[in-house]
Amino acid sequence: MSQPDDLVVVHAGNAIETGFIKSLLEEYGIPTILQDEMMGHIAPWYIAAGGVGAVKALIARRDYERAKAIINEFHDAEDCNLA
Repeated sequence: MSQPDDLVVVHAGNAIETGFIKSLLEEYGIPTILQDEMMGHIAPWYIAAGGVGAVKALIARRDYERAKAIINEFHDAEDCNLA
């Protein structure tokens, strides 16, 4: 499936992780679409080699930098809580 030119992948992962990223981004007002959500959950190895990164979070190209900053900030905070 090809993507419209104005949408970009901001995250790829399993269904649960990518669903969380979608919720996080939408909390900050960034509309997000999940690609291959159902098959990525049921049979991820059909979507991606080894099932890694089967579900993709798509956003508008104009929101990419802001979304990456939000995701990176979340991952940084998560790393601090693990230590």
